[in-house]
Amino acid sequence: MPAAALGLRIKILREQQRLTQDELARAFGFKDRQTVSAIENGERRVSADELLTAMKVLKAPIDFFIDPFRLMGEGQFSWRQSGVRHDDLQAYEQGAGKFIAAFRELSPQVGRDARWLRWTLPLNRHSTYEDAMAAGERIAAELDLGDVPSASLADAMERELGILVLMVDPISGVSGAACRLLELDVVLINRNEVAGRRNFDLAHELFHILTWEAMPPEHVEEAAETGGNRVEQLANNFASALLMPGRVVDRFADWRALGDDALGAELRRTAEALGVTASALKWRLVSLGRISRARALGILDAALHNNGHPAQRVEQPALFSRGFAEVIAKAADEGRISLRKLADLMDVAVDDIAGICASHGVEAPYAL
Repeated sequence: MPAAALGLRIKILREQQRLTQDELARAFGFKDRQTVSAIENGERRVSADELLTAMKVLKAPIDFFIDPFRLMGEGQFSWRQSGVRHDDLQAYEQGAGKFIAAFRELSPQVGRDARWLRWTLPLNRHSTYEDAMAAGERIAAELDLGDVPSASLADAMERELGILVLMVDPISGVSGAACRLLELDVVLINRNEVAGRRNFDLAHELFHILTWEAMPPEHVEEAAETGGNRVEQLANNFASALLMPGRVVDRFADWRALGDDALGAELRRTAEALGVTASALKWRLVSLGRISRARALGILDAALHNNGHPAQRVEQPALFSRGFAEVIAKAADEGRISLRKLADLMDVAVDDIAGICASHGVEAPYAL
């Protein structure tokens, strides 16, 4: 366990038990609190005897201090959800922390180094919605997302930005999350939602990753394409522009020239092609000045529901991601982790690991 991670876990327990650094120093037999401060900051390693003392004084099992497959205060989450009970969300966060920690721990062991240079957006809470939309269009161009940005966004985030994007089966009410670690950024997306919702959540969480330092997101936010606090509104405008750049939407129609009936039909058709919701496209056209707000209000969202389909169409993407599957398969093949341990961390059956690998075109571990 790296000194910084162990020190952080000691700090978390000390603060939970409302101990000062002076009090902990006395319990350890140190001369002053500076030694505790150095441990908590990762500047000083903990000896075996000191670790035993920590277990006794802080009343925690050894796994709390040294298990690398846990996130103990090392990951900051921002959850996009609706109506989820706090205790349920906390429990799921702990579970998600296991497979995120597994990727963090195993990646360098199998030769996949973390990216230490992070992209950032020059935005803050005082930025305008126009600034956020311009940033979305710019990112779409810089990542070369093409004529259907939603189709290549997840791959570009992993390949170009070093952000781990995982499709997951979360508890009911969770749409997705952004997670910031010292050496890794992660986005979780509920794969059971319709494509338009998934894609918007992905772009929205990308905004949080790229502006985390300037605008740390709330731990919990409501899942909605409109509304929310100012940071969430900026994120929504960024996501809308990234998924629907002006040059892209203008390829489909001369929006100003369409009659009301034709406009509704074209909104549904174009939204389906771009992997977004027709309602989101409608308001994107308003922001681009292609249609007026009055025209947009005249087209009821009910007429755009499900992009005109009678029922929701969910084409479920594969669980987790190709990059994740490559890491766990190689780690298991090299004997760095057992399949049983992997299954526990991923909350799946051992036999499911082969199917997850196959769904991403990755050869399953030999033992399977």
